[in-house]
Amino acid sequence: MDFEQARIFLQSNHRGVVTTFQRNGAAQSSIVVCGAYQDYLALVSVRGKSAKVRNLRRDPRCTVTATAADWRNYVVLEGKATLLDYRNTDAEEMRQKLRDVFRVCGDHDHPNWEEYDRAMREQDGVVVLITPDRIYGKLG
Repeated sequence: MDFEQARIFLQSNHRGVVTTFQRNGAAQSSIVVCGAYQDYLALVSVRGKSAKVRNLRRDPRCTVTATAADWRNYVVLEGKATLLDYRNTDAEEMRQKLRDVFRVCGDHDHPNWEEYDRAMREQDGVVVLITPDRIYGKLG
């Protein structure tokens, strides 16, 4: 499977689980919404101090499994994450990236972008862009 096949699937299937690695090497999984953004699998961590973000800051390796609502089809992407936040990205660029990733991780715009922008700043929102090294799954 290649990224274009995954991209098509991710346009309408946003439910996912990201697996990261804890300091002791154990896996840690979190439910996420995800989508294809440019050449990356993307997600937003609403809380910048979440376990997945702490793990990815230390070790960028991760796996995301995105599934269809009926659980019959899925895509798995393994790769390395790049994290963008207000500490390492220009404020206006970050605001736009958060909005862009919100859009690709769902099927509609946010009803109040100013409220969303404010919440992402207050909660230390993080954009996670995963460069896929391996892609597989079941599409039918």
